[in-house]
Amino acid sequence: MSSRANFIKKNCELLPGPLVAEILLYQATETKPLWHLAQEQLARQGLEEPYWAFAWAGGQALARYLLDNPNIVAGKTVLSFACGAGGEAIAAKRAGASRVIAADIDPFARAAATLNTSANKVELEFEAANLLLSAPPTVDVILVGDVFYDNTIAKRLWPWLLQAIADQSTVLIGDPGRAYLPREELLTIASYHLDETSLFEDSDLRTATVWRMQEDTLALA
Repeated sequence: MSSRANFIKKNCELLPGPLVAEILLYQATETKPLWHLAQEQLARQGLEEPYWAFAWAGGQALARYLLDNPNIVAGKTVLSFACGAGGEAIAAKRAGASRVIAADIDPFARAAATLNTSANKVELEFEAANLLLSAPPTVDVILVGDVFYDNTIAKRLWPWLLQAIADQSTVLIGDPGRAYLPREELLTIASYHLDETSLFEDSDLRTATVWRMQEDTLALA
């Protein structure tokens, strides 16, 4: 087992998500050291903020929506962009997707997603490249969970997603309505309330929504 996998197992617990009891994820908890490590301490250990260690609201909403509506991905190819712990990617595979690519540039996220994949007895493909540096891959569905927290990332991601829907991919976004999500250009297709969220979430971000990009959005580009 890799050193990253060992670190994750040591510092996280395998638990169900708040919206998706069917899927187990290695998560930071109050009883594990990772919860208490300050950012400076993480940096000394060569770690960025461990976004992969939390069941974020948007990813949970996407996973719940796919499990409840398997026809969205059944028999299709799916890309989970910035997959983090891999919850929505695992849900897509559970819902019957023929092929699921879990992409994340963070090696710890990929290690966590690999462990979670094994724990949930599904098979995913993993992609380490920065996909924003090239054209979107040819897939049926692209899942984007909890990525619109940063303006720089959002500005780079949005044109890439516009190209994806121009290429006939369906783009589903899971997000509780963060500041840089262009909500006015999206169609709401499902909403879920979370009673608990991670410490990283603000208290007003507990309604997680699944949004769909529409072809009409292309006219706004």
